Amino acid sequence: MQSRGYTVEEGNRLNVFAVEPKMYVDESAKSGFTEYSEKLNGRLAMIGFVSLLAMEALTGHGIIGWLGNL
Repeated sequence: MQSRGYTVEEGNRLNVFAVEPKMYVDESAKSGFTEYSEKLNGRLAMIGFVSLLAMEALTGHGIIGWLGNL
């Protein structure tokens, strides 16, 4: 008899084992102009924009001023 993560062996002994997740293969395209790549691009752009705002707030200089000091 098998049930959620354990089996009952002869003599009513419990044999507890890990429940393995179901495996699947995602064969959808991950390159080009796909929904996945557009979401990733947007998220990276948001991270960059917030990072620039944080840098300007912490240093008092914008990106142009910061690059001019190099």
